[in-house]
Amino acid sequence: MDLFEYMRNNNLKKDSPLASRLRPETLEEVVGQSHIIGKDKLLYRAIKADKISSIIFYGPPGTGKTTLAKVIAGTTSAAFVQINATSAGKKDMEDVIAQAKDNAGMYGKKTILFIDEIHRFNKGQQDYLLPFVEDGTIILIGATTENPYFEVNSALLSRSIIFELKALEKEDIKKLLLRAVYDEERGMGSYRAVIDEDALDFLSDMANGDARAALNAIELGILTTQRSEDGKIHITLPVASECIQKRVVRYDKSGDNHYDTISAFIKSMRGSDPDAAVYYLARMLYAGESITFIARRIMICASEDVSNADPNALAVATAAAQAVERLGMPEARIILAQAAAYVACAPKSNSSIVAIDAALDAVRNEKTATIPSHLMDAHYKSAAKLGHGLGYKYAHSYKNHYVNQQYLPDELKDRVFYKPAEQGYEKIIKEHLDRIKKEAEEEEYH
Repeated sequence: MDLFEYMRNNNLKKDSPLASRLRPETLEEVVGQSHIIGKDKLLYRAIKADKISSIIFYGPPGTGKTTLAKVIAGTTSAAFVQINATSAGKKDMEDVIAQAKDNAGMYGKKTILFIDEIHRFNKGQQDYLLPFVEDGTIILIGATTENPYFEVNSALLSRSIIFELKALEKEDIKKLLLRAVYDEERGMGSYRAVIDEDALDFLSDMANGDARAALNAIELGILTTQRSEDGKIHITLPVASECIQKRVVRYDKSGDNHYDTISAFIKSMRGSDPDAAVYYLARMLYAGESITFIARRIMICASEDVSNADPNALAVATAAAQAVERLGMPEARIILAQAAAYVACAPKSNSSIVAIDAALDAVRNEKTATIPSHLMDAHYKSAAKLGHGLGYKYAHSYKNHYVNQQYLPDELKDRVFYKPAEQGYEKIIKEHLDRIKKEAEEEEYH
């Protein structure tokens, strides 16, 4: 490194964002994540012993994935190389592999390759790394906000230890904010700022577990707030609220939060909790989720979980789906809330899905049964000569428009697929079926 590069690196470090300057350099400085870096935990012991194997850090933004990689870089005797999957190509990886081979051959030194946002690599790029991870040419550290079991090749996963990082607790965020305000070496202590307790509490809550969001807010507050008469910069609650105007919502339309939130939404409707259903609906709308996607999920729930216990639920859900396409936001929020609340409050039955799945199972796994001849079509050529349709009883000619008659094939004649629940309108359906069957039997007996 020449003098100019040294000066450039120093200036870059000095002028870098607060979140970058405050990044811990040792394990002891790391805040939170005690479930993986507590003193009795595997990762803590491995870092301290400099015995790191290939690992993948998985968790929401601002939870310390890159921080832990940097801590490893500062403690290991191995060469440490960092690339970002959003900008790195095959040539970059080839250069890293060549350097790693030189380190091993010439100096007997291992190489750790840290790949930020590893989920951005396609299958071919991930496959390229595999043999070099396997033979120890490189020790891989990957960081991802996406579920690695979906986004990272299974071969790489099998050779790595996965550590899931959690969103930071409110008290963890408070510690970081205090460090940011009063640390004179790497924080903003030289600005002589003070933060009120209610502002500290507000920012730590609104950051929603994202350390970077909290630090960016406090940096903005200190840099843009005028000094008071006492010569200090006061971070008050109004100042804090201006600096983080919108709660950070961890929601990626193609990631885990998308699936987790829609899952909670559906389960709340199924569980007859309209308050929870509307809350999760609000989270999705606030994060910009597709209103047509939400409407489709409500329609599915109306049929799968309400079924004929309230046939009107599907009509409401379908009408809502049509309405939101015509109106769009912000009015669509009202329609979706109406439909979600209706489905949540409706009596529940899963009889339709149980029936069709049982019938599909019979079709899939059992010999194809013969349709009873009296149900076959009697109108096509030669059908009557074959006896098709003979003996069929026309239901409308009988009392209650019902007559005892075998409709299922002989092999399945006693099979019951649809079992109406003792809920809502299905209870009426069940009572109706029981009554007309009983009266038909009594007519036959007499």
